[in-house]
Amino acid sequence: MIRLLIFAILVLALGYGFSWLADRPGDLSLVWEGQLYRTRLIVAAAILIALVAAVMILWWFVRLIWTSPHSVTRYFRARKRDRGYQALSTGLIAAGAGNALLARKMAARTRGLIRADQEPLINLLEAQAALIEGKHDEARQKFELMANDPETRELGLRGLYLEARRLGAHEAARQYAEKAADQAPYLPWAAQATLEYRSQSGRWDDAIKLLDQQKVAHVVDKTTANRQRAVLLTARANDRLESDPAGARDDALAALKLVTDFVPAALIAARALFREDKVRKAASMLEQVWKADPNPEIGKAYVRARSGDSVTDRLKRAERLEAIRPNNVEALLLTGKAALDARDFSKARAKAEAAARIDAREGAFLLLADIEEAETGDQGRMRHWMAQALRAPRDPAWVADGFVSEKWLPLSPVTGRLDAFEWKAPFDQIEGPVEEGSAVSVDAALKSLPPVRETATVAETAASPKVASPATNTYVMGLEPTAAKSAPSASAASRQQIQREPEPRPFFGGAPDDPGVKDRKLEPEPKTRLKLF
Repeated sequence: MIRLLIFAILVLALGYGFSWLADRPGDLSLVWEGQLYRTRLIVAAAILIALVAAVMILWWFVRLIWTSPHSVTRYFRARKRDRGYQALSTGLIAAGAGNALLARKMAARTRGLIRADQEPLINLLEAQAALIEGKHDEARQKFELMANDPETRELGLRGLYLEARRLGAHEAARQYAEKAADQAPYLPWAAQATLEYRSQSGRWDDAIKLLDQQKVAHVVDKTTANRQRAVLLTARANDRLESDPAGARDDALAALKLVTDFVPAALIAARALFREDKVRKAASMLEQVWKADPNPEIGKAYVRARSGDSVTDRLKRAERLEAIRPNNVEALLLTGKAALDARDFSKARAKAEAAARIDAREGAFLLLADIEEAETGDQGRMRHWMAQALRAPRDPAWVADGFVSEKWLPLSPVTGRLDAFEWKAPFDQIEGPVEEGSAVSVDAALKSLPPVRETATVAETAASPKVASPATNTYVMGLEPTAAKSAPSASAASRQQIQREPEPRPFFGGAPDDPGVKDRKLEPEPKTRLKLF
Protein backbone atom coordinates (compact mmCIF):
# COMPACT_ATOMS: atom_id res chain seq x y z
CA MET A 1 0.00 0.00 0.00
CA ILE A 2 2.86 2.40 0.81
CA ARG A 3 4.67 1.52 -2.42
CA LEU A 4 1.53 2.17 -4.43
CA LEU A 5 1.15 5.53 -2.75
CA ILE A 6 4.78 6.47 -3.53
CA PHE A 7 4.35 5.43 -7.18
CA ALA A 8 1.24 7.58 -7.50
CA ILE A 9 3.06 10.58 -6.01
CA LEU A 10 5.94 10.18 -8.50
CA VAL A 11 3.54 9.98 -11.47
CA LEU A 12 1.74 13.10 -10.30
CA ALA A 13 5.07 14.93 -9.86
CA LEU A 14 6.20 14.03 -13.42
CA GLY A 15 2.88 15.10 -14.86
CA TYR A 16 3.00 18.36 -13.00
CA GLY A 17 6.58 18.95 -14.19
CA PHE A 18 5.77 18.37 -17.86
CA SER A 19 2.73 20.60 -17.54
CA TRP A 20 4.85 23.34 -16.00
CA LEU A 21 7.41 23.09 -18.82
CA ALA A 22 4.68 23.11 -21.46
CA ASP A 23 3.29 26.34 -20.06
CA ARG A 24 6.75 27.92 -20.23
CA PRO A 25 8.17 27.17 -23.74
CA GLY A 26 11.84 27.72 -24.48
CA ASP A 27 14.87 26.40 -26.38
CA LEU A 28 17.91 24.53 -25.13
CA SER A 29 21.23 24.99 -26.98
CA LEU A 30 24.31 22.76 -26.63
CA VAL A 31 27.70 23.35 -28.31
CA TRP A 32 29.80 20.22 -28.46
CA GLU A 33 33.04 19.97 -30.55
CA GLY A 34 32.16 23.08 -32.51
CA GLN A 35 28.68 21.89 -33.34
CA LEU A 36 25.55 23.68 -32.15
CA TYR A 37 22.68 21.49 -31.00
CA ARG A 38 19.34 23.22 -30.31
CA THR A 39 16.07 21.69 -29.19
CA ARG A 40 12.98 22.62 -27.27
CA LEU A 41 13.14 22.45 -23.47
CA ILE A 42 10.29 19.96 -23.05
CA VAL A 43 11.86 17.62 -25.63
CA ALA A 44 15.18 17.78 -23.84
CA ALA A 45 13.49 16.92 -20.51
CA ALA A 46 11.72 13.94 -22.10
CA ILE A 47 14.98 12.69 -23.62
CA LEU A 48 16.72 13.01 -20.23
CA ILE A 49 14.02 11.05 -18.41
CA ALA A 50 14.04 8.35 -21.12
CA LEU A 51 17.81 8.08 -20.83
CA VAL A 52 17.60 7.63 -17.05
CA ALA A 53 14.92 4.94 -17.46
CA ALA A 54 17.05 3.13 -20.08
CA VAL A 55 20.05 3.13 -17.75
CA MET A 56 17.96 1.72 -14.90
CA ILE A 57 16.54 -1.04 -17.10
CA LEU A 58 20.00 -1.92 -18.33
CA TRP A 59 21.32 -2.08 -14.75
CA TRP A 60 18.45 -4.35 -13.67
CA PHE A 61 19.10 -6.69 -16.60
CA VAL A 62 22.83 -6.91 -15.87
CA ARG A 63 22.16 -7.52 -12.17
CA LEU A 64 19.61 -10.21 -13.00
CA ILE A 65 22.13 -12.08 -15.13
CA TRP A 66 24.84 -11.68 -12.50
CA THR A 67 22.70 -13.02 -9.61
CA SER A 68 20.76 -15.63 -11.57
CA PRO A 69 22.68 -18.66 -10.16
CA HIS A 70 22.02 -17.58 -6.60
CA SER A 71 18.41 -16.76 -7.42
CA VAL A 72 17.85 -20.16 -8.97
CA THR A 73 19.42 -21.87 -5.95
CA ARG A 74 17.35 -19.80 -3.56
CA TYR A 75 14.18 -20.61 -5.48
CA PHE A 76 14.69 -24.34 -5.27
CA ARG A 77 15.75 -24.05 -1.62
CA ALA A 78 12.61 -22.10 -0.75
CA ARG A 79 10.50 -24.61 -2.64
CA LYS A 80 12.15 -27.46 -0.74
CA ARG A 81 11.65 -25.64 2.56
CA ASP A 82 7.99 -25.00 1.78
CA ARG A 83 7.49 -28.68 1.05
CA GLY A 84 9.21 -29.52 4.35
CA TYR A 85 6.99 -27.16 6.34
CA GLN A 86 3.95 -28.56 4.61
CA ALA A 87 5.01 -32.08 5.65
CA LEU A 88 5.73 -30.84 9.19
CA SER A 89 2.30 -29.26 9.44
CA THR A 90 0.63 -32.42 8.15
CA GLY A 91 2.61 -34.52 10.62
CA LEU A 92 1.67 -32.36 13.62
CA ILE A 93 -1.99 -32.55 12.64
CA ALA A 94 -1.70 -36.34 12.31
CA ALA A 95 -0.01 -36.58 15.71
CA GLY A 96 -2.78 -34.52 17.27
CA ALA A 97 -5.34 -36.82 15.70
CA GLY A 98 -3.52 -39.91 16.99
CA ASN A 99 -2.36 -41.18 13.57
CA ALA A 100 1.11 -42.43 14.47
CA LEU A 101 1.78 -43.99 11.06
CA LEU A 102 1.19 -40.78 9.12
CA ALA A 103 3.06 -38.76 11.77
CA ARG A 104 6.13 -40.98 11.39
CA LYS A 105 5.94 -40.74 7.61
CA MET A 106 5.70 -36.96 7.68
CA ALA A 107 8.55 -36.73 10.22
CA ALA A 108 10.84 -38.72 7.94
CA ARG A 109 9.85 -36.58 4.95
CA THR A 110 10.44 -33.40 6.94
CA ARG A 111 13.92 -34.52 7.96
CA GLY A 112 14.74 -35.08 4.27
CA LEU A 113 13.62 -31.59 3.37
CA ILE A 114 14.62 -29.52 6.43
CA ARG A 115 17.58 -29.91 8.74
CA ALA A 116 16.71 -30.56 12.39
CA ASP A 117 18.99 -27.75 13.56
CA GLN A 118 17.04 -25.35 11.38
CA GLU A 119 13.60 -26.47 12.59
CA PRO A 120 13.44 -27.84 16.19
CA LEU A 121 9.77 -28.72 15.78
CA ILE A 122 10.89 -31.91 14.05
CA ASN A 123 11.91 -33.25 17.48
CA LEU A 124 8.46 -32.38 18.80
CA LEU A 125 6.78 -34.26 15.95
CA GLU A 126 8.93 -37.34 16.54
CA ALA A 127 8.32 -37.15 20.30
CA GLN A 128 4.55 -36.98 19.77
CA ALA A 129 4.69 -39.94 17.39
CA ALA A 130 6.71 -41.92 19.94
CA LEU A 131 4.18 -41.13 22.68
CA ILE A 132 1.31 -42.33 20.49
CA GLU A 133 3.18 -45.59 19.80
CA GLY A 134 3.99 -46.01 23.50
CA LYS A 135 7.75 -45.56 23.04
CA HIS A 136 8.24 -43.38 26.09
CA ASP A 137 12.02 -43.81 26.25
CA GLU A 138 12.40 -42.39 22.75
CA ALA A 139 10.00 -39.57 23.62
CA ARG A 140 12.06 -38.65 26.70
CA GLN A 141 15.21 -38.51 24.58
CA LYS A 142 13.54 -36.09 22.19
CA PHE A 143 12.31 -33.96 25.08
CA GLU A 144 15.84 -33.86 26.51
CA LEU A 145 17.12 -32.63 23.13
CA MET A 146 14.48 -29.90 23.17
CA ALA A 147 15.34 -28.98 26.77
CA ASN A 148 18.96 -28.38 25.71
CA ASP A 149 17.90 -26.08 22.87
CA PRO A 150 17.24 -22.49 23.99
CA GLU A 151 14.38 -22.14 21.50
CA THR A 152 12.52 -25.23 22.75
CA ARG A 153 13.73 -25.42 26.36
CA GLU A 154 10.34 -24.66 27.87
CA LEU A 155 8.61 -27.20 25.63
CA GLY A 156 11.15 -29.89 26.49
CA LEU A 157 10.86 -29.24 30.22
CA ARG A 158 7.10 -29.55 30.06
CA GLY A 159 7.38 -32.86 28.21
CA LEU A 160 9.86 -34.18 30.78
CA TYR A 161 7.60 -32.96 33.60
CA LEU A 162 4.58 -34.79 32.21
CA GLU A 163 6.58 -37.97 31.67
CA ALA A 164 7.92 -37.84 35.23
CA ARG A 165 4.39 -37.44 36.61
CA ARG A 166 3.21 -40.35 34.48
CA LEU A 167 5.92 -42.57 35.96
CA GLY A 168 5.19 -41.35 39.49
CA ALA A 169 8.63 -39.75 39.84
CA HIS A 170 7.37 -36.78 41.84
CA GLU A 171 10.82 -35.57 42.84
CA ALA A 172 11.96 -35.44 39.20
CA ALA A 173 8.71 -33.73 38.21
CA ARG A 174 9.26 -31.15 40.96
CA GLN A 175 12.79 -30.43 39.71
CA TYR A 176 11.63 -29.97 36.11
CA ALA A 177 8.81 -27.68 37.21
CA GLU A 178 11.05 -25.57 39.45
CA LYS A 179 13.67 -25.27 36.69
CA ALA A 180 11.02 -24.09 34.25
CA ALA A 181 9.57 -21.69 36.84
CA ASP A 182 13.00 -20.20 37.60
CA GLN A 183 13.80 -19.61 33.93
CA ALA A 184 10.29 -18.60 32.89
CA PRO A 185 8.05 -17.60 35.83
CA TYR A 186 5.36 -16.57 33.37
CA LEU A 187 4.60 -20.22 32.51
CA PRO A 188 1.30 -21.06 34.24
CA TRP A 189 1.85 -24.83 34.41
CA ALA A 190 5.36 -24.52 35.87
CA ALA A 191 4.39 -21.87 38.39
CA GLN A 192 1.27 -23.75 39.51
CA ALA A 193 3.11 -27.06 39.82
CA THR A 194 5.96 -25.46 41.74
CA LEU A 195 3.48 -23.69 43.98
CA GLU A 196 1.75 -26.97 44.81
CA TYR A 197 5.04 -28.80 45.42
CA ARG A 198 6.26 -26.11 47.79
CA SER A 199 2.93 -26.17 49.58
CA GLN A 200 3.04 -29.95 49.96
CA SER A 201 6.44 -29.69 51.63
CA GLY A 202 5.22 -26.93 53.94
CA ARG A 203 7.43 -24.22 52.40
CA TRP A 204 4.76 -21.57 52.74
CA ASP A 205 7.16 -18.61 52.54
CA ASP A 206 8.62 -19.82 49.22
CA ALA A 207 5.13 -20.52 47.90
CA ILE A 208 3.94 -17.00 48.78
CA LYS A 209 7.06 -15.51 47.14
CA LEU A 210 6.42 -17.46 43.93
CA LEU A 211 2.78 -16.40 43.95
CA ASP A 212 3.84 -12.76 44.19
CA GLN A 213 6.09 -13.26 41.15
CA GLN A 214 3.19 -14.75 39.24
CA LYS A 215 1.01 -11.80 40.12
CA VAL A 216 3.64 -9.31 38.95
CA ALA A 217 4.11 -11.26 35.70
CA HIS A 218 0.30 -11.29 35.21
CA VAL A 219 0.28 -15.10 35.07
CA VAL A 220 -2.80 -15.18 37.32
CA ASP A 221 -5.52 -12.61 37.65
CA LYS A 222 -5.89 -10.51 40.77
CA THR A 223 -8.90 -12.40 42.17
CA THR A 224 -7.21 -15.80 41.84
CA ALA A 225 -3.95 -14.49 43.28
CA ASN A 226 -5.73 -13.04 46.32
CA ARG A 227 -7.60 -16.27 46.89
CA GLN A 228 -4.48 -18.43 46.69
CA ARG A 229 -2.52 -16.03 48.89
CA ALA A 230 -5.29 -16.22 51.49
CA VAL A 231 -5.10 -20.02 51.38
CA LEU A 232 -1.32 -19.99 51.83
CA LEU A 233 -1.50 -17.48 54.69
CA THR A 234 -4.17 -19.59 56.41
CA ALA A 235 -2.09 -22.73 56.04
CA ARG A 236 0.94 -20.98 57.52
CA ALA A 237 -1.21 -19.63 60.34
CA ASN A 238 -2.49 -23.12 61.10
CA ASP A 239 1.08 -24.40 61.45
CA ARG A 240 2.07 -21.46 63.68
CA LEU A 241 -1.01 -21.54 65.91
CA GLU A 242 0.58 -23.61 68.69
CA SER A 243 4.09 -22.13 68.63
CA ASP A 244 3.34 -18.53 67.64
CA PRO A 245 -0.29 -17.52 68.27
CA ALA A 246 0.40 -13.85 67.53
CA GLY A 247 1.95 -14.65 64.15
CA ALA A 248 -0.91 -17.03 63.37
CA ARG A 249 -3.39 -14.29 64.25
CA ASP A 250 -1.68 -11.80 61.93
CA ASP A 251 -1.59 -14.28 59.04
CA ALA A 252 -5.23 -15.23 59.49
CA LEU A 253 -6.37 -11.60 59.69
CA ALA A 254 -4.33 -10.81 56.55
CA ALA A 255 -6.08 -13.69 54.79
CA LEU A 256 -9.45 -12.32 55.88
CA LYS A 257 -8.59 -8.95 54.34
CA LEU A 258 -8.01 -10.69 51.00
CA VAL A 259 -11.10 -12.93 51.22
CA THR A 260 -13.58 -11.51 53.72
CA ASP A 261 -15.72 -14.66 54.04
CA PHE A 262 -12.90 -17.23 54.24
CA VAL A 263 -14.13 -19.51 57.02
CA PRO A 264 -10.84 -21.38 57.83
CA ALA A 265 -8.98 -18.10 58.30
CA ALA A 266 -11.73 -16.77 60.56
CA LEU A 267 -11.62 -19.89 62.74
CA ILE A 268 -7.83 -19.73 63.17
CA ALA A 269 -7.94 -16.01 63.92
CA ALA A 270 -10.70 -16.59 66.51
CA ARG A 271 -8.72 -19.35 68.24
CA ALA A 272 -5.66 -17.12 68.41
CA LEU A 273 -7.71 -14.25 69.82
CA PHE A 274 -9.35 -16.56 72.36
CA ARG A 275 -5.90 -17.49 73.64
CA GLU A 276 -5.15 -13.80 74.10
CA ASP A 277 -8.46 -13.33 75.99
CA LYS A 278 -9.77 -11.03 73.25
CA VAL A 279 -13.17 -12.68 73.20
CA ARG A 280 -15.12 -9.59 72.18
CA LYS A 281 -12.92 -8.91 69.16
CA ALA A 282 -13.07 -12.55 68.11
CA ALA A 283 -16.86 -12.62 68.51
CA SER A 284 -17.24 -9.47 66.41
CA MET A 285 -15.10 -10.97 63.66
CA LEU A 286 -17.06 -14.24 63.74
CA GLU A 287 -20.32 -12.32 63.48
CA GLN A 288 -19.10 -10.56 60.34
CA VAL A 289 -18.06 -13.84 58.72
CA TRP A 290 -21.32 -15.50 59.82
CA LYS A 291 -23.28 -12.70 58.19
CA ALA A 292 -21.50 -13.35 54.88
CA ASP A 293 -21.32 -17.17 55.12
CA PRO A 294 -23.30 -18.94 57.89
CA ASN A 295 -21.01 -21.92 58.33
CA PRO A 296 -21.78 -24.28 61.25
CA GLU A 297 -18.12 -24.27 62.32
CA ILE A 298 -18.30 -20.50 62.73
CA GLY A 299 -21.46 -20.88 64.79
CA LYS A 300 -19.92 -23.55 67.00
CA ALA A 301 -16.84 -21.43 67.66
CA TYR A 302 -19.03 -18.41 68.47
CA VAL A 303 -21.34 -20.30 70.83
CA ARG A 304 -18.45 -21.92 72.70
CA ALA A 305 -16.29 -18.80 72.82
CA ARG A 306 -16.18 -18.87 76.63
CA SER A 307 -15.45 -22.24 78.16
CA GLY A 308 -17.15 -21.33 81.43
CA ASP A 309 -20.48 -20.27 79.98
CA SER A 310 -23.60 -22.12 81.03
CA VAL A 311 -25.91 -23.84 78.57
CA THR A 312 -28.34 -20.93 78.93
CA ASP A 313 -25.64 -18.45 77.95
CA ARG A 314 -24.76 -20.57 74.93
CA LEU A 315 -28.40 -20.65 73.91
CA LYS A 316 -28.54 -16.86 74.04
CA ARG A 317 -25.45 -16.62 71.85
CA ALA A 318 -26.95 -19.04 69.35
CA GLU A 319 -30.16 -16.99 69.25
CA ARG A 320 -28.06 -13.91 68.56
CA LEU A 321 -26.54 -15.58 65.50
CA GLU A 322 -30.02 -16.64 64.40
CA ALA A 323 -31.13 -13.01 64.62
CA ILE A 324 -28.28 -12.05 62.27
CA ARG A 325 -29.33 -14.65 59.68
CA PRO A 326 -33.02 -15.44 60.27
CA ASN A 327 -34.72 -18.33 58.47
CA ASN A 328 -31.36 -19.95 57.79
CA VAL A 329 -30.93 -23.71 58.14
CA GLU A 330 -27.55 -23.51 59.87
CA ALA A 331 -28.79 -20.86 62.29
CA LEU A 332 -31.91 -22.88 63.17
CA LEU A 333 -29.91 -26.07 63.71
CA LEU A 334 -27.40 -24.21 65.86
CA THR A 335 -30.16 -22.79 68.06
CA GLY A 336 -31.88 -26.18 68.21
CA LYS A 337 -28.72 -27.90 69.45
CA ALA A 338 -28.12 -25.21 72.04
CA ALA A 339 -31.73 -25.49 73.22
CA LEU A 340 -31.34 -29.26 73.49
CA ASP A 341 -28.28 -28.81 75.69
CA ALA A 342 -30.32 -26.39 77.82
CA ARG A 343 -33.13 -29.02 78.12
CA ASP A 344 -35.58 -26.67 76.37
CA PHE A 345 -37.14 -29.44 74.32
CA SER A 346 -40.05 -27.45 72.91
CA LYS A 347 -37.77 -24.79 71.45
CA ALA A 348 -35.30 -27.38 70.20
CA ARG A 349 -38.07 -29.32 68.47
CA ALA A 350 -39.52 -26.17 66.91
CA LYS A 351 -36.13 -25.10 65.53
CA ALA A 352 -35.34 -28.55 64.18
CA GLU A 353 -38.71 -28.86 62.45
CA ALA A 354 -38.33 -25.37 60.96
CA ALA A 355 -34.87 -26.26 59.64
CA ALA A 356 -36.20 -29.50 58.16
CA ARG A 357 -38.99 -27.61 56.38
CA ILE A 358 -36.44 -25.26 54.78
CA ASP A 359 -33.97 -28.03 53.87
CA ALA A 360 -34.94 -31.61 54.67
CA ARG A 361 -31.46 -32.99 55.18
CA GLU A 362 -29.69 -35.41 57.46
CA GLY A 363 -28.70 -33.05 60.27
CA ALA A 364 -32.23 -31.83 60.97
CA PHE A 365 -33.61 -35.36 61.39
CA LEU A 366 -30.68 -36.45 63.52
CA LEU A 367 -31.37 -33.50 65.80
CA LEU A 368 -35.01 -34.58 66.08
CA ALA A 369 -33.84 -38.08 66.99
CA ASP A 370 -31.58 -36.64 69.71
CA ILE A 371 -34.51 -34.62 71.05
CA GLU A 372 -36.67 -37.74 71.22
CA GLU A 373 -33.94 -39.62 73.05
CA ALA A 374 -33.48 -36.85 75.61
CA GLU A 375 -37.16 -35.97 76.09
CA THR A 376 -39.19 -39.18 75.70
CA GLY A 377 -36.69 -42.01 75.30
CA ASP A 378 -39.15 -43.62 72.88
CA GLN A 379 -37.17 -46.02 70.72
CA GLY A 380 -39.87 -46.15 68.07
CA ARG A 381 -39.90 -42.39 67.56
CA MET A 382 -36.10 -42.31 67.55
CA ARG A 383 -35.95 -45.02 64.89
CA HIS A 384 -38.53 -43.09 62.87
CA TRP A 385 -36.36 -39.97 62.71
CA MET A 386 -33.24 -42.04 62.07
CA ALA A 387 -34.96 -43.61 59.08
CA GLN A 388 -35.79 -40.16 57.74
CA ALA A 389 -32.15 -39.14 58.18
CA LEU A 390 -30.99 -42.13 56.15
CA ARG A 391 -33.22 -41.10 53.25
CA ALA A 392 -32.39 -37.39 53.43
CA PRO A 393 -29.49 -35.67 51.63
CA ARG A 394 -26.24 -35.50 53.53
CA ASP A 395 -25.07 -32.41 55.38
CA PRO A 396 -22.39 -30.20 53.79
CA ALA A 397 -18.78 -30.96 54.61
CA TRP A 398 -15.28 -30.14 53.39
CA VAL A 399 -14.96 -32.03 50.10
CA ALA A 400 -12.09 -32.15 47.60
CA ASP A 401 -11.83 -34.55 44.64
CA GLY A 402 -14.38 -36.88 46.25
CA PHE A 403 -12.53 -36.93 49.59
CA VAL A 404 -14.54 -35.84 52.65
CA SER A 405 -12.55 -34.31 55.49
CA GLU A 406 -13.60 -33.38 59.01
CA LYS A 407 -11.59 -30.16 58.76
CA TRP A 408 -10.36 -27.81 56.06
CA LEU A 409 -7.02 -28.55 54.41
CA PRO A 410 -5.04 -26.28 52.06
CA LEU A 411 -4.27 -29.11 49.61
CA SER A 412 -6.22 -32.02 48.26
CA PRO A 413 -4.86 -35.31 49.65
CA VAL A 414 -5.86 -37.00 46.37
CA THR A 415 -4.33 -34.76 43.70
CA GLY A 416 -2.31 -32.25 45.73
CA ARG A 417 -4.26 -29.38 44.19
CA LEU A 418 -4.15 -26.08 46.08
CA ASP A 419 -7.43 -24.66 47.40
CA ALA A 420 -9.37 -27.75 46.40
CA PHE A 421 -11.67 -28.09 49.43
CA GLU A 422 -15.18 -26.71 49.19
CA TRP A 423 -17.99 -26.62 51.74
CA LYS A 424 -20.72 -28.58 50.00
CA ALA A 425 -22.73 -31.79 50.16
CA PRO A 426 -20.41 -34.80 49.77
CA PHE A 427 -22.54 -36.39 47.08
CA ASP A 428 -24.89 -34.65 44.70
CA GLN A 429 -28.44 -35.90 44.33
CA ILE A 430 -29.14 -38.04 41.29
CA GLU A 431 -31.04 -36.06 38.72
CA GLY A 432 -34.23 -37.48 37.28
CA PRO A 433 -37.76 -38.37 38.37
CA VAL A 434 -38.16 -39.15 42.05
CA GLU A 435 -39.90 -42.44 42.80
CA GLU A 436 -43.09 -42.34 44.79
CA GLY A 437 -42.37 -42.36 48.50
CA SER A 438 -38.62 -41.78 48.10
CA ALA A 439 -38.65 -38.02 48.74
CA VAL A 440 -38.35 -36.85 52.33
CA SER A 441 -41.25 -34.70 53.53
CA VAL A 442 -41.24 -33.22 57.02
CA ASP A 443 -45.02 -32.94 57.16
CA ALA A 444 -45.42 -36.56 56.08
CA ALA A 445 -42.82 -37.63 58.64
CA LEU A 446 -44.69 -35.76 61.40
CA LYS A 447 -47.99 -37.37 60.39
CA SER A 448 -46.45 -40.85 60.40
CA LEU A 449 -44.62 -40.26 63.69
CA PRO A 450 -45.73 -42.96 66.14
CA PRO A 451 -47.33 -41.78 69.38
CA VAL A 452 -45.34 -41.72 72.57
CA ARG A 453 -45.63 -44.99 74.45
CA GLU A 454 -46.70 -44.97 78.08
CA THR A 455 -43.48 -44.65 80.04
CA ALA A 456 -42.39 -44.39 83.63
CA THR A 457 -39.14 -43.05 84.91
CA VAL A 458 -36.88 -44.87 87.30
CA ALA A 459 -37.45 -42.15 89.89
CA GLU A 460 -41.16 -42.94 89.85
CA THR A 461 -40.64 -46.68 90.09
CA ALA A 462 -38.45 -46.22 93.15
CA ALA A 463 -41.56 -45.22 95.12
CA SER A 464 -43.15 -48.70 94.79
CA PRO A 465 -41.55 -51.10 97.37
CA LYS A 466 -42.41 -54.47 95.82
CA VAL A 467 -43.59 -55.37 92.33
CA ALA A 468 -43.86 -58.72 90.65
CA SER A 469 -41.41 -59.50 87.86
CA PRO A 470 -43.16 -60.59 84.64
CA ALA A 471 -40.36 -62.72 83.35
CA THR A 472 -40.10 -65.00 86.42
CA ASN A 473 -43.40 -64.24 88.14
CA THR A 474 -41.38 -63.21 91.23
CA TYR A 475 -40.93 -60.12 93.30
CA VAL A 476 -37.98 -57.78 92.62
CA MET A 477 -37.28 -55.21 95.31
CA GLY A 478 -37.84 -51.56 94.28
CA LEU A 479 -38.63 -52.04 90.59
CA GLU A 480 -41.76 -52.41 88.53
CA PRO A 481 -42.30 -55.63 86.55
CA THR A 482 -41.12 -54.15 83.25
CA ALA A 483 -38.09 -52.52 84.87
CA ALA A 484 -36.64 -55.75 86.20
CA LYS A 485 -35.05 -56.65 82.89
CA SER A 486 -33.28 -53.29 82.53
CA ALA A 487 -32.48 -52.65 86.17
CA PRO A 488 -28.69 -52.21 85.79
CA SER A 489 -28.95 -49.54 83.08
CA ALA A 490 -31.81 -47.77 84.87
CA SER A 491 -29.74 -47.31 88.02
CA ALA A 492 -27.02 -45.60 85.96
CA ALA A 493 -29.36 -42.98 84.50
CA SER A 494 -32.07 -41.93 86.91
CA ARG A 495 -34.07 -40.06 84.24
CA GLN A 496 -33.97 -42.80 81.62
CA GLN A 497 -37.51 -43.83 80.72
CA ILE A 498 -38.54 -47.45 80.58
CA GLN A 499 -41.30 -48.87 78.42
CA ARG A 500 -44.00 -51.08 79.90
CA GLU A 501 -44.32 -54.57 78.47
CA PRO A 502 -47.32 -56.89 78.84
CA GLU A 503 -47.02 -59.54 81.53
CA PRO A 504 -46.53 -63.02 80.01
CA ARG A 505 -49.22 -65.61 80.65
CA PRO A 506 -48.74 -69.36 81.35
CA PHE A 507 -48.32 -71.64 78.37
CA PHE A 508 -51.80 -72.92 77.45
CA GLY A 509 -52.85 -72.53 81.08
CA GLY A 510 -50.55 -75.32 82.20
CA ALA A 511 -48.50 -75.51 85.39
CA PRO A 512 -44.95 -74.15 85.56
CA ASP A 513 -42.14 -76.54 84.60
CA ASP A 514 -40.32 -75.92 87.89
CA PRO A 515 -41.11 -78.96 90.05
CA GLY A 516 -40.60 -76.87 93.19
CA VAL A 517 -43.60 -74.79 92.37
CA LYS A 518 -46.94 -76.33 93.22
CA ASP A 519 -49.72 -76.56 90.73
CA ARG A 520 -52.23 -73.80 90.91
CA LYS A 521 -55.34 -72.78 89.04
CA LEU A 522 -55.09 -70.32 86.18
CA GLU A 523 -56.60 -66.98 87.14
CA PRO A 524 -57.09 -63.80 85.07
CA GLU A 525 -54.54 -61.98 87.24
CA PRO A 526 -52.19 -64.65 88.67
CA LYS A 527 -51.05 -64.31 92.21
CA THR A 528 -47.38 -64.00 92.87
CA ARG A 529 -45.08 -65.46 95.47
CA LEU A 530 -42.13 -64.02 97.28
CA LYS A 531 -38.85 -65.41 96.00
CA LEU A 532 -35.70 -63.98 97.50
CA PHE A 533 -33.21 -65.38 94.98
